[in-house]
Amino acid sequence: MDIETTTEEVIEPKEQTVKEHILVLFDDNVNTFDHVIDLLVKVCKHDAIQAEQCAMLVHYTGKCSVKNGEFKELTLMGEILADSGLTVEIN
Repeated sequence: MDIETTTEEVIEPKEQTVKEHILVLFDDNVNTFDHVIDLLVKVCKHDAIQAEQCAMLVHYTGKCSVKNGEFKELTLMGEILADSGLTVEIN
């Protein structure tokens, strides 16, 4: 008695990967903590504690990653922050 075995190979479709970018905020000697915090809450949708922590990191280290996401979304946020006097970059 011969037994045939069949093996099925499941091929998963490749997921479309979207490269995540990072919006980086840089320190300056112009903007107040309150101004930076308010903008991070309004533009980047941070809660008050997260915005305050980012402002402190920027002050003490010179920069901080404030948002991750798709380039198009970060570009709009970056433009608003820059128009409001902050120095930002998308990596």
